[in-house]
Amino acid sequence: MKTCLFIEGDRFYARHGVMPAERTAGNYFTVDLRLYADIRAAAETDQLDRTVDYAEAHRIVSDEMSHPSQLVEHVAWRIVRALFRHFPTLEAIDIKLTKHHPPMEADVRGAGVEICCRRSEVLE
Repeated sequence: MKTCLFIEGDRFYARHGVMPAERTAGNYFTVDLRLYADIRAAAETDQLDRTVDYAEAHRIVSDEMSHPSQLVEHVAWRIVRALFRHFPTLEAIDIKLTKHHPPMEADVRGAGVEICCRRSEVLE
């Protein structure tokens, strides 16, 4: 059985970017997560400690988003590593980190990075 918990549209105001103005003024970012774990024990027992607590996952994402970086790739990788460290039952993570209205000569809603990885690819 393949199962995942998800957080969709987790929105943050942060100061990530290569350009000095991005790091000064900040911008909106959205994080979408799919957290793959075996949820059978939680489904059977109705106990929060038997699953991945998505409120705690949000807190971890929020903490990582509060530390400015130049690249969204770096921020997303930090989030992935922090989630795997905190939740030993996580088997895999899909993360999409979008920067809203990036400073570029194009009419786009957002740009960013998606990472799909298994625990063994991150914590070696």
